[in-house]
Amino acid sequence: MTVNEVLDQLKALGNEKVLAHNKKFGAGDNQFGVKMGGIRAIANKIKTDHELGKALWATGNVEARFIATLIMKPAQLSAAEVTEMAKSEQFPHVIDWLSSNVLKEHPDKEELRQQWMQTGVSGMPARLGWGLTSGRIARRPDGIDITAMLDRIETEMPVAAPEVQWTMNTALAQIGINHPAYRERALEIGERLGIFRDYPTSKGCVSPFAPIWINEMVKRQK
Repeated sequence: MTVNEVLDQLKALGNEKVLAHNKKFGAGDNQFGVKMGGIRAIANKIKTDHELGKALWATGNVEARFIATLIMKPAQLSAAEVTEMAKSEQFPHVIDWLSSNVLKEHPDKEELRQQWMQTGVSGMPARLGWGLTSGRIARRPDGIDITAMLDRIETEMPVAAPEVQWTMNTALAQIGINHPAYRERALEIGERLGIFRDYPTSKGCVSPFAPIWINEMVKRQK
């Protein structure tokens, strides 16, 4: 399949409601508004095609970039290429697919995590750095200075850009959930900062407000 063939298929699946929803959450105009099922169906037909994936990402089209994350070979991307991909995208949903489908399998993800954690309080590399750090906190905390992470969260989260606040808040919650010795401080920071306190939450879902999130997950562990 060629780039133009993929774009033609995506255009045919365009949906105005999805388009408007994407724009509301940060996507630009270079999109068709395709539902996730349609995107995955096209990617499933392609299977793996690294060069096509790179070419699709280069279009800047939202749906093409979703597909790209599913068909590229992570190990064939250099760390510099992944960093440029992160810098070039502003839609958090695409960035989260890049994290789940590319970064998770990338051989240099720890080096990238450390590099991106030094990029400040705005931008998608910072969002990805905190996302990777959250995973380390939850599953492999060796080498992570939890106290230093809490210090940074306490200072930086109030002034961080929304895209970074989200994964920084996730790191705060993961500290409280998985590290009892730091739970009281994590709860106190979350309560005092109040970030995501009033975030709309669907029925049956846990609020992203860190104190509620932490307490609910700890309760489920018992």
